[in-house]
Amino acid sequence: MTDTSSTVRVSTATRLYVYVSLSLVAAIVLVPLVTTALGGFKTLGDLRLNPFGLPSEWVWSNYVDILFGERYWRQMMNSLIIACVTVFLTLVVSSMAAFCFAHIRFFGSNQLLNYFLIGLMFPAATAILPLFIRIRDLGLLDSYWGVILPQVAFGLGMSILLFRNYFRNLPEELFQAAFVDGCGYIRFFWYISLPLSRPIVATVGIVTFVSSWNSYILPLIMLNTESKYPWPLGIMVYRGEFGTDWQLVLAFITLTILPTIIVFFLAQKHIIAGLTAGAVKS
Repeated sequence: MTDTSSTVRVSTATRLYVYVSLSLVAAIVLVPLVTTALGGFKTLGDLRLNPFGLPSEWVWSNYVDILFGERYWRQMMNSLIIACVTVFLTLVVSSMAAFCFAHIRFFGSNQLLNYFLIGLMFPAATAILPLFIRIRDLGLLDSYWGVILPQVAFGLGMSILLFRNYFRNLPEELFQAAFVDGCGYIRFFWYISLPLSRPIVATVGIVTFVSSWNSYILPLIMLNTESKYPWPLGIMVYRGEFGTDWQLVLAFITLTILPTIIVFFLAQKHIIAGLTAGAVKS
């Protein structure tokens, strides 16, 4: 019996190059995170004298005071509400729009798709003034919707692009067999396309969630009441007129980015599967 399996041999130099490159990338990512987490255990003086080393005295009260404070949990809840509603609306609108672009041919479809994709070229900060005027005219200032709707609008471009590429690479036989059996577009989308699209749904959902969770400029412009502030605006609480409690800022940042790191690692396989779907077409 002939063994037809082939083994790819990697040279020592190539393996060394890969290990060194990955180690450098890991260091670039981990060093700021670890430094931020350790900085939350220091006093302000220790942080200024020894910003990168271990604390000379571990000050656990920095984290404890934040965790047991009402302001922290209220801001986390505000961020969670804004992020979850943004993710839901983005998934619903972008998946339906992408399905139309992938399977339905109509006049001006390419031009309309390009119109959506133009949004990828401009960040929300470039349109902050017209956004503020529009949200003010709609009466949505100082409300969750004043932050959610712009985030959904600016997230549609990338979301539609990812969904469309995934839908177009689904087997054509499924589409034809469903229509032969009398399945319409809506039923095919709901009962066939979406159940097969869990990787891309997870990818778009996580990317949108992290983007909304870390958004700073939109809540800063649209919200005026402190009780509605998400966590990025909570950092301003530790800024005084003559100084800033940087150790509390670092502790606060560590506690607020930890949920997104955990969610990312839990959904890592789905994210990679969704981003690489359709990269190789058989």
